[in-house]
Amino acid sequence: MKKELYQAVTDTIIKDLEFGIRTWMQPWIVGGEGGQLNRPLRANGEAYRGINVLVLWGAAAENGFSSPTWMSFKQAQDIGGNVRKGERGTLVVYAGTLTRTKMNEQTGEESERGIPFLKSYSVFNADQIEGLPAKYIKPPVAMLNPAQRIEQVDKFIAAAGAEVRNDGAMAFYSPERDLVQMPAFDAFREPEGYYATLLHELTHWTRHKSRLDRSFGRERWGDEGYAAEELVAELGAAFLCADLQIAPTVRKDHAAYIGSWLKVLKDDKRAIFTAASYAQKAADYLHGLQQTKEATA
Repeated sequence: MKKELYQAVTDTIIKDLEFGIRTWMQPWIVGGEGGQLNRPLRANGEAYRGINVLVLWGAAAENGFSSPTWMSFKQAQDIGGNVRKGERGTLVVYAGTLTRTKMNEQTGEESERGIPFLKSYSVFNADQIEGLPAKYIKPPVAMLNPAQRIEQVDKFIAAAGAEVRNDGAMAFYSPERDLVQMPAFDAFREPEGYYATLLHELTHWTRHKSRLDRSFGRERWGDEGYAAEELVAELGAAFLCADLQIAPTVRKDHAAYIGSWLKVLKDDKRAIFTAASYAQKAADYLHGLQQTKEATA
């Protein structure tokens, strides 16, 4: 069952990439109330995380859903809703741990151990459900003006404490010098392009051994470890763009990245799950730095 889940999700991502589509870049057109950017939300308003973000963003883009809220058939019924006849659910996954008690036959002592498990279930977008309470059918929300949004991102980036240099013609993170190198702000066609690129590099910044210590066995430019890290940075930037209300832009070098990602995904059906998990950890880490700065201000 677990292998089938990994394969089903991976096959969907691979299919999109082979058409040059990055699922996590699609929901900016639909998938949000009043034109806003949103992570997919559960019925209780909690945001989905990790691989489920990519799965639901992709389903929203494919079907033109405008609501960010998703719920199971039973959840819809429990709050007075009714999934319309003929609507198809979207498969999401849940990873958890079962605690088992084991007795040592020699000593008679009991010990507990965690057993990881993965299960799947179907959810429906609020657009597929009739009779939902008014709070799930929200009117268009006025967007913050661009200047306000960008100011918030500047504060978020400053709270991370990364050394960011804005000069030169390239964008990259140097682990040896532990700094992010960016072209000048005015070298970009629009502010969103600058910030989306910077958040990509800032996700790389979290991999330093003094932070999340992420390497994937990377030994040289262009190897599978490099491709895996680039996929994490790409997903991490997408998550952060959604959180910070920025419409991400396509990088000029995305075609080369897609080719390397496809190889990684075809070789390992769990790779997209792993990348999404690491990307989520990176986003959480950066959000944590924001909270730390606010607490000490």
